[in-house]
Amino acid sequence: MQESKRQQKISRLIQRDLGEIFQKDTKGYFSEAFITVTQVRMSADLSLAKIYLSLMMVRDKESFIQKLSEKKGLVRRLLGERIGKKIRMVPDLNFYLDDSAEYADHIEHILKNLHIPPEDPSE
Repeated sequence: MQESKRQQKISRLIQRDLGEIFQKDTKGYFSEAFITVTQVRMSADLSLAKIYLSLMMVRDKESFIQKLSEKKGLVRRLLGERIGKKIRMVPDLNFYLDDSAEYADHIEHILKNLHIPPEDPSE
């Protein structure tokens, strides 16, 4: 189902502001991790935001997402301070690992290692 204009607008707002929060406001909480918000998907009633993250300089990404989920109250509060005047209710945040870059690398590796015999010109 396609998102409404309102869902898209709120998604972009949250993506931009969460990116800034992760780069500036929460540096001490998440060590030297470089966190990029790749996508935000809003529920139809705007009460839930699914946040997809790309992580760099993180060894165990799954445990990092778990740690981030434990601190989501702090992240939600910081987000509310930024967007509280623009929306009625700050949505609940659920964090997910965006592994699309790793998946693309995996597919590229498979394609590079394929052995395709040359076409026989006599046929």
